Amino acid sequence: MHTVVVGTSGVTASDVLAVARGGARVELSAEAVAALAAAREIVDALAAKPDPVYGVSTGFGALATRHISQELRAQLQRNIVRSHAAGMGPRVEREVVRALMFLRLKTVCSGHTGVRPEVAQTMADVLNAGITPVVHEYGSLGCSGDLAPLSHCALTLMGEGDAEGPDGVVRPAGELLAEHGIQPVELREKEGLALLNGTDGMLGMLIMALADLDTLYKSADVTAALSLEALLGTDRVLAPELHAIRPHPGQGASAANMLAVLRGSALTGHHQDDAPRVQDAYSVRCAPQVAGAGRDTMAHARLVAERELASAVDNPVVLPDGRVESNGNFHGAPVAYVLDFLAVAAADLGSIAERRTDRLLDKNRSHGLPPFLADDAGVDSGLMIAQYTQAALVSEMKRLAVPASADSIPSSAMQEDHVSMGWSAARKLRTAVDNLTRIIAIELYAATRAIELREGLTPAPASRAVIEAVRAAGVQGPGPDRFLAPDLAAADAFVRGGHLVAAVEEVTGPLQ
Repeated sequence: MHTVVVGTSGVTASDVLAVARGGARVELSAEAVAALAAAREIVDALAAKPDPVYGVSTGFGALATRHISQELRAQLQRNIVRSHAAGMGPRVEREVVRALMFLRLKTVCSGHTGVRPEVAQTMADVLNAGITPVVHEYGSLGCSGDLAPLSHCALTLMGEGDAEGPDGVVRPAGELLAEHGIQPVELREKEGLALLNGTDGMLGMLIMALADLDTLYKSADVTAALSLEALLGTDRVLAPELHAIRPHPGQGASAANMLAVLRGSALTGHHQDDAPRVQDAYSVRCAPQVAGAGRDTMAHARLVAERELASAVDNPVVLPDGRVESNGNFHGAPVAYVLDFLAVAAADLGSIAERRTDRLLDKNRSHGLPPFLADDAGVDSGLMIAQYTQAALVSEMKRLAVPASADSIPSSAMQEDHVSMGWSAARKLRTAVDNLTRIIAIELYAATRAIELREGLTPAPASRAVIEAVRAAGVQGPGPDRFLAPDLAAADAFVRGGHLVAAVEEVTGPLQ
């Protein structure tokens, strides 16, 4: 099994994906253990002094003015976890919780939190045992980080609350820890606060969304090319010299991908002899510009994620010179903004894909294709309602594109009076990514059927490879009306599993 070693300098996106989705084992480096011990010595020294230090010997948030005596500090740390584990609603997905826990461990191992090495080791042990705390949908404002979600994870470390075992059954966390020989932690000064004060949930969801969107943007380039081909469009608009004079990197990459898919097609370019159609519609001609802008948005989001992966997000933090200082680094604004940016870009990509699908189905704009790609229009409805489904998904994506990060709601008696809503931005982006997958699947379904209906014209080799692969995956081709939902589900699985991109790359080589 793959093992990820956590040191003091952060982790990579591939590390997060390996742990969250691949079940990779987690180990602490010797450097991290040493840094943990050194920072803990500083916290212990401050805890022994009479002077109040936030998070060590005081209350939290609006209650930070109260100095807590030594005999109550262990109770204070237990109480913050118990009281902050106040989430409600549906359970969050296992991969999100594993990313959340792993990223918190990453910050703990930086040596800036003051947590003891044995607490960090217990976090790794829980991940390695396949124990997943029950975390709920609602409870984070993205202020002081993802407090409620992280608190539910910390509760499991204490042997309290509920968690899911490796068999998928939810049981009391204490029972699961005991079965795997894991001793519950007894939290000491600052440790409760350190376990729940970070942007780990929203960051984990950002990293997974970027991985999914990387495949989806390639998939969208493929389906756009297939639709262009089915509409007898021209590939001249994809020429590298045209995109070189507007040098946005994403635009050039999308155009190159589409051109690679269309290489060798006998369907492109026919409209040049069709006087009423001087140019293709925007949804066809401007596909690289729209998808490319989304790709460039992803590049910015990836930069933010990389910076956050290298960060130690906690309050207060232990500095190398021995100071323990309060700060605002837990605020989720940098992550929340890009989560919202990605939802806007995904909505636009879904919208332009739906417009191409609608064009394929409209006999007045499809240049010779049957109405709704039906076998016997009138008797058959063809793909009419598949486009309705696609339009409904696009409409929801537009609502999901409304930014969460533009909102703020005060909390903690106005101490935390401006929040990021980054967790909410991440949750709606996950839904948007799911919807975008379905939208691209419907365009794929329509475009492959339309190409097959162009009898006498030979599609590009890459297009033929896609049609063969998608038919082998159980997505049926042209014919009389049938129960459509299973076909659409099979197309969705084909796109979601990366099989569309893989089928093309067998012919074209790696897409950009």
